[in-house]
Amino acid sequence: MLKQQKSFHSEEKEVGNLYLVPTPIGNLEDMTFRAIKILKEVDLIAAEDTRQSKKLCNHFEIETPIFSYHEHNKETSGSRVLEYLQQRKNIALISDAGMPTISDPGSELVKQVLAIGGNVIPLPGANAALTALIASGITPQPFYFFGFLGRQKKEKKNQLEQLRYRKETIILYESPHRLKETLQLMQEYLGNRSVCLSRELTKKFEEFIRGTMDEVMKWSEENEIRGEFCIILEGSNEEPSTEIDTWWSKLTIKDHVEHYIKQDFTSKDAIKQVSSERGIQKREVYQAYHIE
Repeated sequence: MLKQQKSFHSEEKEVGNLYLVPTPIGNLEDMTFRAIKILKEVDLIAAEDTRQSKKLCNHFEIETPIFSYHEHNKETSGSRVLEYLQQRKNIALISDAGMPTISDPGSELVKQVLAIGGNVIPLPGANAALTALIASGITPQPFYFFGFLGRQKKEKKNQLEQLRYRKETIILYESPHRLKETLQLMQEYLGNRSVCLSRELTKKFEEFIRGTMDEVMKWSEENEIRGEFCIILEGSNEEPSTEIDTWWSKLTIKDHVEHYIKQDFTSKDAIKQVSSERGIQKREVYQAYHIE
């Protein structure tokens, strides 16, 4: 059903507004005047980490009450947000740093608020992905934002295989303790492309590491890795071929499943992957692997 939102229409609303308010990713001076104004004017602030958010609010003399909304309590806190909105209270959603809902909690809440007829009003502001992209030295558009790869190695390999032929510049996030493994897998699955790593964006120790994948890999092996990273990767200049797309065509279904089990997939995940690649029912794969 078509729904039209007029964010600043003057008539009285039956449901309050949910404001999505970006916060600085490092430098407090990146807080906008409008963001401060909204946080002072709303009835409540829903924050990913209340301790972190209180520091921000104290700095800008924002006295609005804060309550917790994060990945582990989003069901109960989400219900609380909806109740407040139905009482015509206005609420601001903020994350620890950057844009709410981008690799942070909030996307489900947005859908819930829209479902009850509330307005969701976004504010522009700090975002690590675009900040890193425009300074990377790699073509900024078109780009494909992926965010964090899976934590498990097998999941990460599968995701990189899917990214291999994307022509767009790719944006990834990665934590310091997983960066080296991720770069190794990127080098293996995506080849020696141009890449830019950025860390501590907008902070005193802001740093960019630009080069080929081989050069960046060498850097990661010779230096201490600190801080969360944004990875900007040059898009593919390869064209997928039929031979590559159907590398498994000469394998039996059983051999195809065993190929993934050797890569540390569980039999369940291997069967699911083979089913997807061959375009056949999981039941058929299961039967071929376990019974035939």
